[in-house]
Amino acid sequence: MPKLLVFIFAVFMSGCASMGQSDAQQRQNILSMKNEVLTELFKQKPSVRTQIKQVPGYAVFSNVNVNVILASFGGGHGVAKSNTTGKQTFMKMGEVGIGLGAGVKDFRVVMLFHTQQAFDRFIEYGWSFGGQADAAAKASEKGAAVGGEAVIDNVTVYQLTESGLALQATLKGTKYWKDTDLN
Repeated sequence: MPKLLVFIFAVFMSGCASMGQSDAQQRQNILSMKNEVLTELFKQKPSVRTQIKQVPGYAVFSNVNVNVILASFGGGHGVAKSNTTGKQTFMKMGEVGIGLGAGVKDFRVVMLFHTQQAFDRFIEYGWSFGGQADAAAKASEKGAAVGGEAVIDNVTVYQLTESGLALQATLKGTKYWKDTDLN
């Protein structure tokens, strides 16, 4: 039951960020976030600019994660784009985890899907399970964050920390799903 409550809270958090905005404003904010995140990723890893054009699809998400002693939870939003069709699918995300840690972290995730099957599976089912170990102490341009890059099941995942103070090692489940209001 506690895990369910934490997941519901994470889903609630992901919806609160857009309260009072029209669907068109929310879509524009997500697309602006996507462009800013890709610009930053291309500065840090210029080779990704070429990679992103060669894959069948990619996704960019904004996420806020809170870790309190033995539990972590978070929520966010983003967009997945098919390079094959040009279609954009607006999505939400929520995550829960268990493990040691403390802190709050605002970060971005970019996923490159190396096969059409991997992209389609993400749009249709959207689950992602995994572990995370990181440290972050960053505000604006000051500080440092250790995030990472991982390749799992034909998907390359990049994480960029915007701001936060966190030290954590968790096992977590993340659920991505289509935003029925924005699609």
